[in-house]
Amino acid sequence: MEVNIEPSWRTQLNDEFEKPYFQELATFVKNEYQQNTCYPKGKDIFSAFDHCPFQEIKVVIIGQDPYHGPNQANGLCFSVKDGIPHPPSLVNIFKEIKVDMGKTYPESGNLEHWAEQGVLLLNATLTVRAHQAGSHQKKGWEQFTDAVIKTVSRDLEGVVFLLWGGFAKKKSSLIDKSKHHILTSGHPSPLSANRGLWFGNQHFSKTNGLLAQMGKEPIDW
Repeated sequence: MEVNIEPSWRTQLNDEFEKPYFQELATFVKNEYQQNTCYPKGKDIFSAFDHCPFQEIKVVIIGQDPYHGPNQANGLCFSVKDGIPHPPSLVNIFKEIKVDMGKTYPESGNLEHWAEQGVLLLNATLTVRAHQAGSHQKKGWEQFTDAVIKTVSRDLEGVVFLLWGGFAKKKSSLIDKSKHHILTSGHPSPLSANRGLWFGNQHFSKTNGLLAQMGKEPIDW
């Protein structure tokens, strides 16, 4: 199957695209998009990869599912398109950055500028049917994105993985801790944040500290 993805990722993942599970996944996704409203737009499914070439990855943030409301999802986890109200988790991310980094709360919730600095904003499932959270889970996406995490772990060094919440923390088993950094905390969703599991984690300044130690440019959050 021909997958329209940034060239460095094509090189890394070509074998994955040829596997039977991915062929089945591609057929499922194609049918879903033909028969239902799905998010993100077809051209944005691999947007997290297109904005962040493989060799330029410094940080990986793992989400679970794309937003399932109209005009929200843009292919990057936690991110929304320009002009769209910020979902609760994203609000809490920006609040933590404001306190941690002393930055002004931003107008736009579009995180493409993070991706372009080397932050891979990876949802475990890359598509969803409108208004049906989790509707494309367990169709093959998780196997694919686990392969992405393993590939980053195997072929790169000194990547900072930010694992927020129970689902993301389980991915730590895929990461070689001897050559990468893992920071964990509760999820930024209100359910978790309001129980004291998110605010004050300082992941954004800590990430930049780790990058500086490795001689890498910090992220402008």
